[in-house]
Amino acid sequence: MPINVKRLFHTFLVSTFLVFAFFSLKAGNTVTDPPKGIRTVVIDAGHGGRDPGAVGKNGKEKDIALAIALKVGTYIEDNITDVKVIYTRKTDVYVELHERANIANRAEADLFISIHVNAHPRASAYGTLTLVLGQHRADENFDVAVRENSVILLEEDYEITYEGFDPKSTESYIMFSLMQKTYFKQSIQFGDYVQDQFRERASRKDLGVREQGILVLAQTTMPGVLVETGFISNPEEEKYLLTQYGQEIIASAIYRGFKAYKEEIDGKSNLTVIVADEAAAVSETVLGTNPDPAQPEQIIFSIQLASSKNKIATDPSSFKGYEQVMVIQDGRWFKYLLGEESSYHNALERCKVIKSDYPDAFVVASKAGKIVPLNEALEEINY
Repeated sequence: MPINVKRLFHTFLVSTFLVFAFFSLKAGNTVTDPPKGIRTVVIDAGHGGRDPGAVGKNGKEKDIALAIALKVGTYIEDNITDVKVIYTRKTDVYVELHERANIANRAEADLFISIHVNAHPRASAYGTLTLVLGQHRADENFDVAVRENSVILLEEDYEITYEGFDPKSTESYIMFSLMQKTYFKQSIQFGDYVQDQFRERASRKDLGVREQGILVLAQTTMPGVLVETGFISNPEEEKYLLTQYGQEIIASAIYRGFKAYKEEIDGKSNLTVIVADEAAAVSETVLGTNPDPAQPEQIIFSIQLASSKNKIATDPSSFKGYEQVMVIQDGRWFKYLLGEESSYHNALERCKVIKSDYPDAFVVASKAGKIVPLNEALEEINY
């Protein structure tokens, strides 16, 4: 094997190892189930403060992104009252890239929308583009990833925070082809809705939904997209994006895409949401009550059918005829479970059957009425 090939292969192995370690640390709290309803959305205005982003002849990306982000959030708050909107920034401040993801993760958000403005050496380039987490497909798209990820260079100790990730090195992007695409399908769905609105309602050029190695999306534990709302390097698009009218049209398109996506996800969840006053009257079976104090606390395996931040009825009509659905509160989430098995194997077999009605169903473990990590539960029972 020639020496240059050996070096290349060695570099690949080292990069793969570092990347695996990076995401093992960063994604330790990754939720593996897709959202069962949209109740919290995080809107991220790209760049800000000392980071201007792309700069045009008359404007800066950070200002346009913020204006559009605030408008999107206002449209949601005014028209979809059961959704909580959280902003990574509402003023011209610098927010580190990892903190933007942390804001969404701490909020246990159901969707992450990062809003940006594109740029290109060719002033003729124009159109809207939505990026989802994936491997870069072309040199031109790779330039977008480098530009958006290079913001970490402004952070102190970024080498430590991002475990040696180099936004300008193609080797670092090997990670995006290795990562489990837990939320890939949902991100694509939302991106398609947004691009449809850009094309059909806003009459903007549709550049499609594309995969790219976007670091902020890699660190969020929910479906997410990065929306490039136009090219600040194109004089006509910059002029449009700097106007109140243009910003409202772009924001409205993103909002309409969000509304359509929410309706689809909520429709698939088949959940009957109950308001607070009604919730108090709902009777439910609570998992893990352990009525016999002499009986030691045991690991229980169940099948999770759904989760919601709102209390919902546990009667069969809410869960496709399934009876004795149990509810357990895990942080701010109510999780709706079926079955109490001491055997993980039995729970797994039952889950396979239930998947015909709930394709996203999966086995969870609990102890004394609290959800516990499945790997810890299996270790405890020596599975």
